[in-house]
Amino acid sequence: GWCPLSPAGAQTTQLLVEPPWRPAVVWDWVTLTCQGLETSGATTWYRDGQSWGQEGCNYFTVTESGTYQCDRPDTGLSPTVTVLNGELVLQVPARAGREGDTVTLHCRG
Repeated sequence: GWCPLSPAGAQTTQLLVEPPWRPAVVWDWVTLTCQGLETSGATTWYRDGQSWGQEGCNYFTVTESGTYQCDRPDTGLSPTVTVLNGELVLQVPARAGREGDTVTLHCRG
Protein backbone atom coordinates (compact mmCIF):
# COMPACT_ATOMS: atom_id res chain seq x y z
CA GLY A 1 0.00 0.00 0.00
CA TRP A 2 0.95 3.65 -0.14
CA CYS A 3 0.21 6.78 1.81
CA PRO A 4 -0.44 10.12 0.12
CA LEU A 5 1.79 12.95 1.26
CA SER A 6 -0.18 15.15 3.61
CA PRO A 7 0.14 18.80 2.56
CA ALA A 8 -0.29 19.85 6.18
CA GLY A 9 2.71 17.74 7.15
CA ALA A 10 4.95 19.51 4.67
CA GLN A 11 3.73 23.03 5.41
CA THR A 12 5.66 23.84 8.55
CA THR A 13 7.53 26.94 9.66
CA GLN A 14 11.30 26.47 9.59
CA LEU A 15 13.82 28.32 11.75
CA LEU A 16 17.16 28.35 9.92
CA VAL A 17 20.46 28.93 11.72
CA GLU A 18 23.60 30.40 10.17
CA PRO A 19 26.35 29.33 10.69
CA PRO A 20 24.82 25.82 10.60
CA TRP A 21 26.29 24.32 13.78
CA ARG A 22 24.52 22.96 16.88
CA PRO A 23 24.41 24.17 19.52
CA ALA A 24 24.52 27.74 18.23
CA VAL A 25 26.58 30.22 20.25
CA VAL A 26 26.08 33.97 20.59
CA TRP A 27 29.69 34.82 19.79
CA ASP A 28 29.34 33.25 16.32
CA TRP A 29 27.10 36.16 15.24
CA VAL A 30 24.25 33.71 14.68
CA THR A 31 21.52 34.74 12.25
CA LEU A 32 18.05 33.20 12.65
CA THR A 33 15.79 33.18 9.59
CA CYS A 34 12.09 32.29 9.76
CA GLN A 35 10.64 30.61 6.68
CA GLY A 36 7.03 29.75 5.90
CA LEU A 37 5.23 29.14 2.63
CA GLU A 38 4.39 32.76 1.90
CA THR A 39 6.79 35.67 1.76
CA SER A 40 4.15 38.11 3.02
CA GLY A 41 2.68 38.32 6.50
CA ALA A 42 4.24 39.36 9.78
CA THR A 43 6.62 37.09 11.65
CA THR A 44 6.26 36.91 15.44
CA TRP A 45 9.37 35.93 17.43
CA TYR A 46 9.55 34.26 20.84
CA ARG A 47 12.50 34.10 23.22
CA ASP A 48 12.27 31.72 26.18
CA GLY A 49 8.54 31.31 25.50
CA GLN A 50 7.75 35.05 25.60
CA SER A 51 6.76 37.25 22.67
CA TRP A 52 9.85 39.26 21.88
CA GLY A 53 10.65 42.55 20.15
CA GLN A 54 11.60 41.58 16.60
CA GLU A 55 8.06 41.80 15.19
CA GLY A 56 7.74 41.73 11.41
CA CYS A 57 11.36 40.88 10.51
CA ASN A 58 11.98 37.47 8.96
CA TYR A 59 15.59 37.34 10.20
CA PHE A 60 17.90 38.91 12.78
CA THR A 61 21.30 38.44 14.44
CA VAL A 62 21.11 37.00 17.95
CA THR A 63 22.69 39.11 20.71
CA GLU A 64 21.47 37.17 23.77
CA SER A 65 21.41 33.50 24.70
CA GLY A 66 18.03 31.81 24.93
CA THR A 67 15.55 29.50 23.25
CA TYR A 68 14.01 31.02 20.12
CA GLN A 69 10.93 30.28 18.02
CA CYS A 70 9.10 32.12 15.28
CA ASP A 71 5.49 32.08 14.20
CA ARG A 72 4.23 32.63 10.65
CA PRO A 73 0.57 33.27 9.82
CA ASP A 74 0.69 30.73 6.97
CA THR A 75 2.42 27.78 8.66
CA GLY A 76 2.39 28.36 12.42
CA LEU A 77 5.04 27.97 15.11
CA SER A 78 8.55 26.75 14.32
CA PRO A 79 10.60 24.22 16.25
CA THR A 80 12.83 25.77 18.94
CA VAL A 81 16.47 26.75 18.48
CA THR A 82 18.73 27.17 21.50
CA VAL A 83 21.55 29.73 21.37
CA LEU A 84 24.16 29.43 24.14
CA ASN A 85 26.75 31.81 25.54
CA GLY A 86 29.14 29.24 27.02
CA GLU A 87 32.90 29.60 27.21
CA LEU A 88 33.53 26.17 25.67
CA VAL A 89 31.16 24.24 23.44
CA LEU A 90 31.30 21.06 21.36
CA GLN A 91 29.41 21.58 18.10
CA VAL A 92 28.10 19.21 15.44
CA PRO A 93 26.86 20.05 11.92
CA ALA A 94 23.19 21.06 11.90
CA ARG A 95 22.52 18.46 9.22
CA ALA A 96 24.21 15.50 10.89
CA GLY A 97 24.19 12.29 8.87
CA ARG A 98 23.31 8.74 9.75
CA GLU A 99 25.07 6.30 12.05
CA GLY A 100 28.35 5.26 10.47
CA ASP A 101 28.86 8.54 8.61
CA THR A 102 31.99 10.58 9.26
CA VAL A 103 31.09 13.73 11.20
CA THR A 104 33.33 16.74 11.87
CA LEU A 105 33.07 18.11 15.40
CA HIS A 106 34.04 21.64 16.47
CA CYS A 107 35.42 22.25 19.96
CA ARG A 108 35.00 26.01 20.32
CA GLY A 109 36.04 28.46 22.96
